[in-house]
Amino acid sequence: MNLRSPQLLRTITIAVITIGLVILALGGFLTPLSRYALTPFIFAQTWLSDRFQAAQTLIGSPRDITVLRQRNAELESEVASLESQVIKLQQQLSEYQILATLLDFARAYPDYRYTTASVIGRDPSPFKRYIQINKGSEDGLRRGMPVVTEQGMVGRISQIIASAALVQLITDPGTSTEPGTTINVKIEPEGTEAVLQGSITGDVSIEFIPKDADIEPGNLVLTSGLGGNLPPGITIGQITSVRSQIVELFQSATVQPIVDFTKLNIVLVITNFEPSDTSQITP
Repeated sequence: MNLRSPQLLRTITIAVITIGLVILALGGFLTPLSRYALTPFIFAQTWLSDRFQAAQTLIGSPRDITVLRQRNAELESEVASLESQVIKLQQQLSEYQILATLLDFARAYPDYRYTTASVIGRDPSPFKRYIQINKGSEDGLRRGMPVVTEQGMVGRISQIIASAALVQLITDPGTSTEPGTTINVKIEPEGTEAVLQGSITGDVSIEFIPKDADIEPGNLVLTSGLGGNLPPGITIGQITSVRSQIVELFQSATVQPIVDFTKLNIVLVITNFEPSDTSQITP
């Protein structure tokens, strides 16, 4: 064998270099060099991977947006449905609470029979104070029947049809001008008798209070039952101010009704009270 053959020398050189590289690699001497050598390849691979993911996101975005919009619409529909249910439950709870307090009122006046009615309308005229209820003659109601709430006196039925009725409120100015509609009251604690009057503004006053009567703000005003057109002892409100002049024969006072007539939803009609029509009786 010719040791000086160029091919043999090349083979031996390659083998020595390979063995040397293996030894250096196993010893960890080539790690920094391999890191620098592989950095361009890693950078290129990362760049290609980012571009691939971006392209994949771009291709899939329209479909994802459609799905998200559809899901968002479904959630909005569910929220609207839940809000509607909450409102209905709140309304039912409010009605149950009103009915419970109306029941308490009925228990406080056990001699009367009642029919529950819902308020379905209000008179649009600024000069009248009326409400409409959803019960009428076919429910056993009649003209003149008193209407109350758990708080106190509301008014009385003035007109009626088969399925509905018109209720004249105690704040209506007609209570002091129409025959048979006078509201006689008593002022506690003295029991002083007087007459309640409504007005076109909705304010309520008491007229014809005896001059020597001792009344003051805070006194309670109740129906007296005189005249026979309303039951006695139903709360109307409290006196807020008193007017008295030396030249006048009577005192007068303003009254704050206990009932909030703007928030009437459910009322009670006293069905076994028989109002007396004394409008035809003259002294």
